[in-house]
Amino acid sequence: MENLVTKAKTSVPKSLRGYDPPPPGARRHSHITNSKLRIRLDKQAVQSARAQAMVKDAEMLASNEAGKFETEGQMERTWRISQDEIIKVIGAEAAKGRKEMVLEGGPYRVRYTRNGRHMAIVGQTGHVATFDWQTGTMHSEIQLRETCRDVTFLQDQSMYAVAQKKYVFMYDRDGVELHRLKSHLEPTRLEFLPFHWLLASVGLTGFLKYQDTSTGQIVAEHRTKLGACHTLAQNPHSAVLYLGHANGTVTLWTPNMSEPIVRLLTHLGPVNSVSIDSSSCGRYIATAGADGTVKVWDCRNWKGAVREWSSRGGAAQVEWSQRGLLAVASGGTINVHSRPSIYELFTTHVQPPLYLTHPIPHRPLVSLRFCPYQDILTVGHTLGLSSILVPGAGEPNFDSTEADPFEIRRTRREREVKGLLDKAILQIQPDMIVLDPDFIGSLAPQPKTDASSSSSVPFARLPRLARLQTSGKADETELDVDEDDSGSERDSEDAEQKTSLRREEEKKRMRGRNKSVKRYLRKQRKNVIDPKAIAIREKLRKDREARKQARDAANGSAPTAKYKPSVLDRFKRSA
Repeated sequence: MENLVTKAKTSVPKSLRGYDPPPPGARRHSHITNSKLRIRLDKQAVQSARAQAMVKDAEMLASNEAGKFETEGQMERTWRISQDEIIKVIGAEAAKGRKEMVLEGGPYRVRYTRNGRHMAIVGQTGHVATFDWQTGTMHSEIQLRETCRDVTFLQDQSMYAVAQKKYVFMYDRDGVELHRLKSHLEPTRLEFLPFHWLLASVGLTGFLKYQDTSTGQIVAEHRTKLGACHTLAQNPHSAVLYLGHANGTVTLWTPNMSEPIVRLLTHLGPVNSVSIDSSSCGRYIATAGADGTVKVWDCRNWKGAVREWSSRGGAAQVEWSQRGLLAVASGGTINVHSRPSIYELFTTHVQPPLYLTHPIPHRPLVSLRFCPYQDILTVGHTLGLSSILVPGAGEPNFDSTEADPFEIRRTRREREVKGLLDKAILQIQPDMIVLDPDFIGSLAPQPKTDASSSSSVPFARLPRLARLQTSGKADETELDVDEDDSGSERDSEDAEQKTSLRREEEKKRMRGRNKSVKRYLRKQRKNVIDPKAIAIREKLRKDREARKQARDAANGSAPTAKYKPSVLDRFKRSA
């Protein structure tokens, strides 16, 4: 009995109670008589009000800076701070990103998933491995025993593609071979477009190929005509691919055009690396060439490089982070530059101020890759991989609906299904990839017409005076014209307009293939035996004979007998 009394008098703290009072901004639906509908609407209103309050709290907590370290005095420099000093002052969880992986079979290249949780590495001799680098869980490790040049994840960590010696192979999470893409010959670089589900490859043959991983079809195949290509990067904002070639040019490609939309001469030698700044929505790109120079370009105009400097050690590799930090690997050193100094126009070829530097004695440094949503830069070299800490490089505020580092299996499945539905229902097709993504879905501009007249005449067919009045460029002297003169001018302009229309119709009527093309096509058709053409010719011949017989019968003349050839016809003289 005492226990029952004690339980009745025991109170649960408010923090542990199941009932949470609604926020003050929640809407009440007391005017609805149906109790079930009223309760459901009240719950939805409470959930919406709580979500809005949580968004406001997140906006208050989200800082503009991503945790860049600063020096205390004016004489101190950030690039003098070593990795050991950074590890001492940061947390133990963040310090796990500083790693040295000693591996055989290099040089190695690395690739991260979009959420930054999983990593794939590939060695030149055929060592391929995928794992969760935060927990240390190994997914797959295979020895292909042949030359491998690149690796990339597909829609998530469950599938990845490897650019091997002759073809592109696709593997699942456990390392089981799924597909062999024979159309991708001798690939060197791979890129995956996540929203269009396209796997792009470029190789020694000089062909850029797009393959739809959802249907398995080749969407586009472009011949670059610039030889073997070893540099490929994508713009995450517009899905345009950037190719660096051996003659020093960088070309921009889309699946719907067989020619590059932009052709830019960047270096005097081969282009080693191209990277696009995602923090500026693809506005700036960085290129590194074999001539030992690094250049930053503004994609809004291609008149010249915004900034240019020489790198020590010759050829370099460049990579942008999510927060606009530019990493340059040249020789045996990693140099990181921060904005806005790398964006500012600077005519002198001077290296921008350093933000961070780190020496790596293992040469050559073949790849750079920032980990998404983490302050980690992974460098691939001959003896394996080196991961260094770059404070302020990763985006601290991630969108869980876009890329969630803590997603579970159910969330991953829902995201994959949603991506496929968006591709099928919203018609996210390769034809939508353009240089200016804001153009897709915009309205056409209003055509310029004569506002004074009731009939909407196109602007191009208006008289000169009306065009000037519509555009607001008419002169006062032209407007002060007498009515008689204006009437005569109008008549003459109408006559000129009719004459121009008649000439335009004649031009359209005369437009077509020229004689040389017709002659060529006629020669091509001469030796072609088509059963349909033979049947049509026979039918026309019979109709011609029938008409001739009907004409002879109407004239009352006897039909001419069909002439039978004789052997003596060969001795007849030609007329």
